[in-house]
Amino acid sequence: MEIAYWIVAGVLAAFYLYAGGKKAVQSQEQLAPMMGWVDTVPMGLVRVIGTVEILGAAGLVLPPLTGIAPVLALVAALGLLVLQVLAGALHLSRGEAKETGLNAALIALAAGAVWLATTW
Repeated sequence: MEIAYWIVAGVLAAFYLYAGGKKAVQSQEQLAPMMGWVDTVPMGLVRVIGTVEILGAAGLVLPPLTGIAPVLALVAALGLLVLQVLAGALHLSRGEAKETGLNAALIALAAGAVWLATTW
């Protein structure tokens, strides 16, 4: 189970470091072609979301790796799960149902990380 956690956590952490890093540093114009929702959300909130994603990625990996407060990995996985549920709701509210496939996959991975984090 530990190996499965590291695989799932590694995939999630890589995705959220990339996506969160883009949201944290790129301009609205640079983000808009890939993330159409940034035009309707204040840029400060986009930066906060990016920072939360980066912190979530760190929370998935660093606590179990260092052995310091490993329960934080569970908290990080739960936080990323909630984030993706909200992201999916945003897409649905904008009439972008076909855009929710990635959200569904990330919800499944985050739910898996939650479950795997409770098993060891």
